[in-house]
Amino acid sequence: MRIRGLAMSGGREVAISAVFTALLVVSILFLPSVLLTSGRLGPSSAKEWPFLTAAKDGGGYPVSFAYLISASTGDAERATRLLAALYHPANSYLLHLDRDAPAEEHRRLAELVSGQPVYGRVGNVWIVGKPNLVTYRGPTMLSTTLHAMAVLLRVGRRWDWFVNLSASDYPLVTQDDLMEAFSRLPRDLNFIQHTSHLGWKIKKRARPVILDTALYQADRSELLRPSPNITTNRRGLPTAFKLFTGSAWTMLSRRFAEYCVVGWDNLARTLLLYHANLVSSPEFYFQTVACNSREFRNATVNSDLHFIRWDTPPKQHPLYLGPKDYRRMVLSSAAFARKFRDGDFVLDRIDREILKRRPPPRDDDDVDHDDHAASGSAARHGGQFFSYGGWCSEGEVGLCSNPWEPSRKGAIKPGAGSRRLRVILNKMLSGRNFRKQQCR
Repeated sequence: MRIRGLAMSGGREVAISAVFTALLVVSILFLPSVLLTSGRLGPSSAKEWPFLTAAKDGGGYPVSFAYLISASTGDAERATRLLAALYHPANSYLLHLDRDAPAEEHRRLAELVSGQPVYGRVGNVWIVGKPNLVTYRGPTMLSTTLHAMAVLLRVGRRWDWFVNLSASDYPLVTQDDLMEAFSRLPRDLNFIQHTSHLGWKIKKRARPVILDTALYQADRSELLRPSPNITTNRRGLPTAFKLFTGSAWTMLSRRFAEYCVVGWDNLARTLLLYHANLVSSPEFYFQTVACNSREFRNATVNSDLHFIRWDTPPKQHPLYLGPKDYRRMVLSSAAFARKFRDGDFVLDRIDREILKRRPPPRDDDDVDHDDHAASGSAARHGGQFFSYGGWCSEGEVGLCSNPWEPSRKGAIKPGAGSRRLRVILNKMLSGRNFRKQQCR
């Protein structure tokens, strides 16, 4: 198609936008083939990196989850801490460290993951070998999430819900709590916080046309506007579908994840094209797909199951959570919370009182050498390195290193977190709330 053939519909800028939109779609179509054992920093074989060996099934657990943990420069340690807090042998885990992070940090992440023997025994933790260059608020954030969905569908493990988290998130329940609460739910539910009342986002998000340089430049991640002219750089709201917005953090059913990647009708692909030039597309795409789909609109729960604290009025970023927020986090009954500073002391309290895991030793902790060595030994061999659960119970350090122990396989031990989570889920799914807050 010649560029001059597009002159009547917006000129050169629109032509450029069309090219980059096509690049995004092509990247999504080929992402499933960019799997985990290739790339400049990815392991070359399962023999070298045993944590990338073939996975087993869910082992008789009632439900299971597939997690994407997204990290950027400086996040290697806290991404692996989050992985340990979330870990369960029935689940699947994919870590993505932005390509912009230094090579040494990519190596460090691989070392931290491969250094935990349990991951190798179960074979359910992967690192993206060819990471994506990600632009904050750009469509490359969305393409990375779709990439993760494609990979986690391809590895062949059973899972029921896909959960996307960043390295600055942390769980407020154990995985046994989450499994027990979700085992009572229909498997087609999608937890997507959403609204069609766009408000200020019409001017700041929906109408501006942007280009994400990470789609076409090797080492540059930046959002550009093709034209400084405010008239040619804005578009009207769509009339072929209704635009929805909400939280970028979601829990998506396996069937909805398959729909977004494979798309047995053309809605998901059409909306992907539209969102390729939208500011903060992760805050729009899944909301708009679900609420415009006849198959999925009635299975959408208006919540992201996160505790997040905002300024009033809300700003671009949420407030950091700290020790003073602990009680409110617990009373919220949420499954996850964000955003935390790296190494914040409130994370140690969550580890100790909710997850019942041993916090990693701090440089400023006042401990003697023997205590420090004992803590390191526990981390190497399982112990309280992981959250409490049927497969890894408190005080039974040795058994945590063997997740497939016959007496433990399939056993879950939910606690107070499960009861809290069931309360909020029952409220969300009640006849008074479920339909009234759905796709409106």
